[in-house]
Amino acid sequence: MPTLKELKVRIGGIKNTQKITKAMKMVASAKLRRAQDNIIAARPYAFKINHLLSELVSKSEEGIDELLETREIKKRCLVVVSADRGLAGSFNTNIIRAANSYINKTDKDMQVLIVGKKANDSLKKMNYDILKSYTGIFSDLNIEQSDEIVNFLVEGYKKKEFDCVEIVYNEFKSIARQVTVREQFLPLKKVVKEKKDGKSEGDYIYEPSELEIIKELIPKQLKVQFWKILLESNAAEQASRMTAMETATRNASDLLKILELSYNQARQAAITKEILEIVGGAEALKDA
Repeated sequence: MPTLKELKVRIGGIKNTQKITKAMKMVASAKLRRAQDNIIAARPYAFKINHLLSELVSKSEEGIDELLETREIKKRCLVVVSADRGLAGSFNTNIIRAANSYINKTDKDMQVLIVGKKANDSLKKMNYDILKSYTGIFSDLNIEQSDEIVNFLVEGYKKKEFDCVEIVYNEFKSIARQVTVREQFLPLKKVVKEKKDGKSEGDYIYEPSELEIIKELIPKQLKVQFWKILLESNAAEQASRMTAMETATRNASDLLKILELSYNQARQAAITKEILEIVGGAEALKDA
């Protein structure tokens, strides 16, 4: 059984750790509010531009843009979006596991572009073909860095360095729920709209031409879509960290109760032992 001193040291250490987890929970909560506001603001615009482009592309002719053309997949590129820091529960573990599973099932030679230090540290040890790594961007997340990654992917796709780009990331659903998803980024999916009674859903007058509008919208849609993915991942990370720190704080409280009970029992046993020794000594002096 641990001594009183050992129990006291453990109790002090857990109390200090609990203070840290409480502080981290408060910081994550403040960051989550900002991240949640950002993603809620970004979603309608991302949805609308994607819907508009889908409408235009569904009525356009084939071969209007190479980013819309589906070609034979000889080389894939997987973008893995993780966090730069840990202490976020299963956030990073889920992403790395999903990426690892998909690569092993699909193509072990596919190229991997990494966003986030945690995925970079883990996937580099697995000897995958790392195309490029972006670390430290979530500490100061801005759209310029997001656009830089999109430009790199588009350039590689146009040069036929890879024929398909997919992204694995955590999507923010709620504070208690984040979902690991994988979606196609390039080529852009062409949604075919069904006609009702032989009529299309809508007729448009284009100014300038349809081709010019589509070519202008495609890069905008890609940049908005990737920016939304980074915002989703950032919000999911803060929610996961806040939940993890809340659980750690609660577990620390439960452990403190157990240790304090053990400390009081050990202290009571020590006092009882001392009393018995004094009483025994007094009785021995009486008999002498």
